[in-house]
Amino acid sequence: MRLDKLLANMGFGSRKEVKFLLKEKRVTVNGQVQKNGSIHVDPESDRIEVDGERAVYEKYIYLMMNKPKGVISATKDSRERTVVDLLSKEEKWFQPFPVGRLDKDTEGLLILTNDGELAHQLTSPNKNVEKTYFAKIKGRVTAEDAEKFQQGVTLDDGYHTKPAKLNIIASGEQSEVEITITEGKFHQVKRMFLAVDKKVMYLKRIRMGDITIDTSLAPGEYRRLTEKELNYCLSLKR
Repeated sequence: MRLDKLLANMGFGSRKEVKFLLKEKRVTVNGQVQKNGSIHVDPESDRIEVDGERAVYEKYIYLMMNKPKGVISATKDSRERTVVDLLSKEEKWFQPFPVGRLDKDTEGLLILTNDGELAHQLTSPNKNVEKTYFAKIKGRVTAEDAEKFQQGVTLDDGYHTKPAKLNIIASGEQSEVEITITEGKFHQVKRMFLAVDKKVMYLKRIRMGDITIDTSLAPGEYRRLTEKELNYCLSLKR
């Protein structure tokens, strides 16, 4: 990998700023001052330092995004804007992808990473990772609905879902609920409510396992996972 590209992707500034660092002899490779940003280095074996401090190469990236409505959970699309389109060049360099899917009109917690093994563990039905959603429902959600969800409901294609937890926050002409599932079937939450003759009007994922949405993130904003959040994710790989 080119040295200037590596430094830029590691957060040492734009290509122009990295060029300045090199010109000022502030970058060394294996103890030797390096002014040529076009040379190729191995980030895992070469020792690269900036101002005397080692630049540690990150192989994986782990991001939390508050996915906005109108954006699809994909890496690229010829017609639609994707969640990856919302990332900066530095994050895109890692080639992250969304873990699981949120529908185009669904908001909330989305993990993006380039760690394929972790993505598999977070979405594997065998891991039973809970996903909690806040939803606004057209119609009165009742205790009877909650009991049906607890037993699992049969979807329009005949699939019978695993048990789900339905917490009723407000019940009326438009109800507010939290629903927790451990699966990720296509449009599952919407189809579960259709199975009890109700319609989802608004849906937002607020939790995935031990990771809860950062309420300080506006729709479309993202951040790196905290150490605690990352440790939880990595524990799933063990």
